[in-house]
Amino acid sequence: MSDCREGRRGILASIGNTPLVELSSLYTGKPVKYYAKLESVNPGGSIKDRTALSMIDNAIADGRITQHTTVVESSSGNLGVGLAQICAYYKLKFVCIVDPHANAHNVNIIKAYGGRIEYVSEPDIETGEFLPARIARAKLLCQKDRDYFWVNQYSNIHNPLAHRETMREIADQLDGKIDYLFCAVSTCGTVRGCAEYVRESGLDTRIVAVDVAGSRIFPGGVAKRHFPGMGAGVRSPHCDDGLIAGYVLVSEQDCIRSCHRIVAREGLLLGASSGGVAAAVEAMQEHIEEGSNCVMIFADRGERYLDTLYSEEWIMQCFGEKCGEAFPGGGPYQASAPVVTLFDWNGGVSTEHSMDH
Repeated sequence: MSDCREGRRGILASIGNTPLVELSSLYTGKPVKYYAKLESVNPGGSIKDRTALSMIDNAIADGRITQHTTVVESSSGNLGVGLAQICAYYKLKFVCIVDPHANAHNVNIIKAYGGRIEYVSEPDIETGEFLPARIARAKLLCQKDRDYFWVNQYSNIHNPLAHRETMREIADQLDGKIDYLFCAVSTCGTVRGCAEYVRESGLDTRIVAVDVAGSRIFPGGVAKRHFPGMGAGVRSPHCDDGLIAGYVLVSEQDCIRSCHRIVAREGLLLGASSGGVAAAVEAMQEHIEEGSNCVMIFADRGERYLDTLYSEEWIMQCFGEKCGEAFPGGGPYQASAPVVTLFDWNGGVSTEHSMDH
């Protein structure tokens, strides 16, 4: 198996080639093999290290970033950490634009790496979303100073290109036999890069995107979201429905419940989007054929969510109920069931299924 890290130096050499582990206790009944791609072992703690390195290295290579450049990006957390780490290594200045949904732990990590925080406190007037407001701030900063460079993960082609390598690793780890790949979406860089690799390599893999209720990526209505890194207030140009087999909309309670289940059954402490991916696989059980290899990309680690999705007090405050088997006496959660939408490749028609747990 080739190593994407060949030729890299320092901390950059530890980005990528993450482990793929089999999950033996999370699901029961059907003879299916479930695997988790653990992106939490990247040095910055998430899959966004790959994205950050790809975008920065390519901007350096083509001269858009020099030693005088200040790198700018709008990020809800994980990409900001990845960029802060890489900018620190390259001795570059970094400004991260965040909003009230940003994970405070991530913000403190960015500061520890020497990054500067630009805080957007009010959402976009037209949409009521913070993402357009953060993007507007990034553009404004770059207009004011020619030495500022906006990485722009939302349309930078080196975002999805980074994840062709992610998919290549998975294919190598399973000798090309991946029947299903489940991936959370936000900028859609990961799902697009993986899907393009699958198509170009001729793999017989069905890719299912996982989004959170309230996001604008897929139809389903707009609502308040608490967790960064999953869902988006604007549909990214990276999104391409023609590359996926379908999508699953999960609730934030689904994410919480599944994260607690994963801790209890597999000993993995993961972030919210990983719980969403696991909930989507659960909702898809009747569609996954026996004997399949099913891969889930778990994007980040759970330590940064201890004050939210792993806090009983926070869950009660936000949702008015206990969620997850980690809480004794919590009882069944009251979230609506995930909605599964699978595309009919022959007629181009989608079919929706509402699954009960």
